[in-house]
Amino acid sequence: MDGPSGSGKSSVSRGVARALGLRYLDTGAMYRAMTWWMLREGVDLGDPAAIAARCAEPSIEPGTDPDGPTIHVDGVDVGGPIREADVTGAVSVVAAVPEVRVRLVALQREIIGAGGIVVEGRDIGTVVCPDASVKVYLTASPEARARRRSAEVAGSTVEAQQEAMARRDTLDSTRKTDPLSMAAGAVELDTTALTLDEVIAEVLRLVADQASLSGRDQIHERT
Repeated sequence: MDGPSGSGKSSVSRGVARALGLRYLDTGAMYRAMTWWMLREGVDLGDPAAIAARCAEPSIEPGTDPDGPTIHVDGVDVGGPIREADVTGAVSVVAAVPEVRVRLVALQREIIGAGGIVVEGRDIGTVVCPDASVKVYLTASPEARARRRSAEVAGSTVEAQQEAMARRDTLDSTRKTDPLSMAAGAVELDTTALTLDEVIAEVLRLVADQASLSGRDQIHERT
């Protein structure tokens, strides 16, 4: 499940995982956790080499329960701190460093393993798991995305969120390593006018369609 901020990836992915009895992985939380650690350690985020030099140090452990996803850094629960403004404002810079991406993508693939998981992020269908059986690219209008995010962030305004998202969209889609883009074979789903339940239902339909198609392919292979 890929897409920009505010498109509904987290809520949809968790809902789909819950409905199907699957694990869930928020890869964005992993990049936020790395950013939180860099800020705590006083690493100069204006220096990609400094970020690269230290990105192997923290132990980052994401939980995979869709009913209660967790994220720990060196054994510390950082689920709250990684959503604060300082991390949000810096995460795209840290996530653009190739060495950070190499390390976290390797960890993500290890967690994904043989499957049975719903994964959300910005490069899942293009880089992390290009062979996923179902790839969805969620999007929504800038106004809808900003409204959703401002409702989640205390004291925030729709206008401020829209400006912040525009900056992050530019950084995420133009970075040299693993930029945000729709994967080949992905289904684009615009969530602007849909409720959460409607989006989840549509993704579940896509999963069911793929399962039916795979079943027919297996029958053909045996005959």
